[in-house]
Amino acid sequence: MGFFSRHTNTNYRTGLEILKYIGPGFIVTVGFIDPGNWVANLAAGSQFGYSLLWVVTLATIMLILLQHNAAHLGIVSGLCLSEASTTYFPKPISKIFLSSVMIAAIATITAELLGSAIGLQMLFKIPIIAGVIITGLGIGIVLFSNSYRRIENYIIGFVSIIGLSFLYELFLAEVSWIQSLEGAFVPSFPKNSVLIIMCILGAVVMPHNIFLHSEIIQSRQWHLEDQTTIKKRLRFEFMDTLIAMGLGWIINSAMIMVAASVFFKHGIVVTELQQAKETLAPLLGNSASLVFAIALIFAGFSSSVTAAIASASIFAGMYKEPLDLKDNHSKLGAIIAILGGILAILFIGNTYDGLIWSQVLLSIQLPFTIFALIFLTSSKKVMGIYKNTMLNKISLLLVGITVTILNILLLMND
Repeated sequence: MGFFSRHTNTNYRTGLEILKYIGPGFIVTVGFIDPGNWVANLAAGSQFGYSLLWVVTLATIMLILLQHNAAHLGIVSGLCLSEASTTYFPKPISKIFLSSVMIAAIATITAELLGSAIGLQMLFKIPIIAGVIITGLGIGIVLFSNSYRRIENYIIGFVSIIGLSFLYELFLAEVSWIQSLEGAFVPSFPKNSVLIIMCILGAVVMPHNIFLHSEIIQSRQWHLEDQTTIKKRLRFEFMDTLIAMGLGWIINSAMIMVAASVFFKHGIVVTELQQAKETLAPLLGNSASLVFAIALIFAGFSSSVTAAIASASIFAGMYKEPLDLKDNHSKLGAIIAILGGILAILFIGNTYDGLIWSQVLLSIQLPFTIFALIFLTSSKKVMGIYKNTMLNKISLLLVGITVTILNILLLMND
């Protein structure tokens, strides 16, 4: 009895200890269940049924490797990816590289703002531009009037609402589970699917999220602790990443499965988010379309917040500064991203195409971020004894090469 009690108490303490590190991964997760993902997943499911589910599976595996590696950098070096790039790359290279990431972040926030505005239009008939401005003002209020840790808690709450919304939609739809399992693990390349494959990849493995994860982790200053504690932090961080990315995989897969069972099954190709909401009502009932619109607003707003935080971190890192939303460089980075997204929306004719191509742009930038991350985390100068093992390096290089090849296929396809 005594042994059992001690063993149980040890497990209990370990469980509580793991809970202390849950958070950073979920902040990243909200970024890849954003409106851009909704469009990519709806396009995949409505056009190709269950056959592109494997892309979400592959992209999530890539994401786990990359996000853990980015967090690894933050824990060990005490620098986010932007600060490390500025510190260890030649100045011209770091400026060009980080500027390209800022452009990708603006493309991301463009999609997030659009998604939230479309959700507001669905529910309250608010014009898109007005919805974009409302969302932008809301982001500013959340960023500049709340503590960083409180923002984390809000976003985890948003992720929960979005996840429950799509699980509810999945419960209502008549899903083919056999086709879903096959689609999730057996790669296929249906005709004219390369653009959507790249869109899904860019929507799941987002460059700004890699920067964001390293920033959130380094802000905890775990690199100042002893070696034993650092090793423990690395282990628990991986659990956080695995759980959070796994949740994201379930939600993204659920989106495609709902689209496949509701739209593809009835020969309906979704070409705009508003159409998806209106089409869901007669097929799944009025509650389904209402849940869709509410979840879209939460997804757009919460992912806009994380994209703005990432932009603030990237811009501050150009000046070798950590994220501090009270500091002028961090503030300016967030404002540039928000205003850049609003300005981009003014020039977008078709919102659905704008959402699709914003995700493709992320995929095009992604190889540069991946190879920069590999260089830094494989450097003994940066990471010391915690530099990438040969196995880690090979795995990460395979991810970078795969993304690069897919980008080439997209360009050849066009």
